[in-house]
Amino acid sequence: MSRLFGSVRARATLGATLVVAVALVAAGTAVLLSLRSNLIGEAGTQAERSARAVASELAARTPYGKLSGLDGDDSPVQVLDEDGRLVAASEDLERITGTATTEVEPQPSTPGDDDDDGDDGDSDDSGEIAHETTFGNGSATIDGDTEDYRFAAVEVETDDRGRLTVHAGAPLAAEHGAVRTALTVMLIGFPLLLAVVGAVTWLVTGRALRPVEGIRSEMAAITASEDLARRVPEPATHDEIARLARTTNETLAALEASVERQRRFVADASHELRSPIASLRTQLEVAAAHPGLLDLDGAVEDTVRLQHLAADLLLLARLDAGERPADARVDLSALAREEATGRTGVTVDAEPAEVTGSRGQLGRVLANLLDNGGRHARERVAVTVRREGAWAVLGVADDGDGVAEADRERIFERFVRLDAARSRDDGGAGLGLAIARDVAVRHGGTLTAGTAPAGGALFELRLPLAG
Repeated sequence: MSRLFGSVRARATLGATLVVAVALVAAGTAVLLSLRSNLIGEAGTQAERSARAVASELAARTPYGKLSGLDGDDSPVQVLDEDGRLVAASEDLERITGTATTEVEPQPSTPGDDDDDGDDGDSDDSGEIAHETTFGNGSATIDGDTEDYRFAAVEVETDDRGRLTVHAGAPLAAEHGAVRTALTVMLIGFPLLLAVVGAVTWLVTGRALRPVEGIRSEMAAITASEDLARRVPEPATHDEIARLARTTNETLAALEASVERQRRFVADASHELRSPIASLRTQLEVAAAHPGLLDLDGAVEDTVRLQHLAADLLLLARLDAGERPADARVDLSALAREEATGRTGVTVDAEPAEVTGSRGQLGRVLANLLDNGGRHARERVAVTVRREGAWAVLGVADDGDGVAEADRERIFERFVRLDAARSRDDGGAGLGLAIARDVAVRHGGTLTAGTAPAGGALFELRLPLAG
């Protein structure tokens, strides 16, 4: 059960059904209350009409015994005097509640109250009927039948009998019947409607989530096969699921490229490490057999090269792991002069420009750019530092042959050497520019290659100025 309701499909169906159920209950309650109010209002209007009809007769001095409203079979009527005595009531009235008195038998009238000849012939005098009407609910038994009624009370002021109050009722059977019918329809219809809503929601959500299941199953297959070249199916829609599939495929592509880059990096690193290690081992073996043939300078050179390569690989590994640079303030002009010291043919033209980052890593970038320029320059390497808006721009230009436009991005790839004929000793391992660009990106900047004014290569490092 918990697994069933743990699915999005089941939760969506249950949520939609509950929302519709609450809405139906609220709407049904409002309909029942409105229906009951309207029907009670109609019954009250009918009762008021009956009460005012009797009041009109009393105002016209009609004797109690000749009141036309007292012979109704389904409308109980009571007439009370100003002392609250029952002076007239409907025929066959056996019991009544909800009015000013529960009496059903009229009390004896005083002389002249019910006299047919009490009128002196002047028909112009009449009583005054009050405009206000009060209402109440109760029940009455007439000729053995008991029902609920809506009662209306109207006062009338007469000249001969004083102030009288007429209570007249209208049956509420129609209201009760209509409310019961509506309630029965709701009790039968609401569950059926909820079942339809639940079934439709289940089918619609199942159809909508079918691509998600396809994505899930394909991801499970990719995980099991470890084949990152596979892609999840993308629906031909423009909804959130289609965007999820596209994002998933983009993630898989990035992951595939990252894994491939890591594999190539490991293979290239192994190849680069194998050469100095093999050379060093050969020299040591020769020295062990023939001490006089030991090439000490070559062994030291191979050891240093191996040390530099290991440091480069360690730095790349830290950068790939997402190591955040330090938060120190570094003056690029001072750093440029420091790195240029002791290098032949290097000139520096720098204005103060402070950036935030790791002084050691930024110094490594500048050293790599100067090493690269020194290998390709004919006579000199020029270092410039300037400010451009919110950026600090460090340029390293040489007067060599430059870099072809088609190779200006490829040179930043790891273990890439453009000159295939160049020896490893002269050209290095092909990691310097790759490390320089990775450090620049980690510091929120860029590193690009272009053409120097003298025709050689120009490398520009752009970093945001310190705030």
